[in-house]
Amino acid sequence: MSFAIIETGGKQYKVSASKILEVEKLDAKIGNTVKFENVLLLNDDKNTEVGNPNIKGAIVEAKLLDNVKDRTVLVFHKRRRKHSRKKNGHRQRHSKIQITKILSKDGKLIANAEASKPQTKVKKNNQKKTVTKKILKK
Repeated sequence: MSFAIIETGGKQYKVSASKILEVEKLDAKIGNTVKFENVLLLNDDKNTEVGNPNIKGAIVEAKLLDNVKDRTVLVFHKRRRKHSRKKNGHRQRHSKIQITKILSKDGKLIANAEASKPQTKVKKNNQKKTVTKKILKK
């Protein structure tokens, strides 16, 4: 299984073809292709390439699926005995991406999303359970 390690938004991610990730917000329109050029490591089935710090010419392409917000984090400040309180909420913005291609520094295709099987979620059957209530007589 081939994979790459990329850097975006100050964080490092291990990616493979057709993997779906949430990264820091990217400035692109939904459906566009995003290229990541900060590739730190490339691993094919036969060999591994490590960058110093990056691999020049290596590119990971991804498709931007959606821009979403994270859950709310509450920030509460209180100064005791001063009758001073402040409560704020924060929702971090993320971009949901799907990796489509991993290209080496020669431009050789290492992994492709169409070639490998896409990751699909198994949906459970939505069967409604019937609840019967017993009426207790006193």
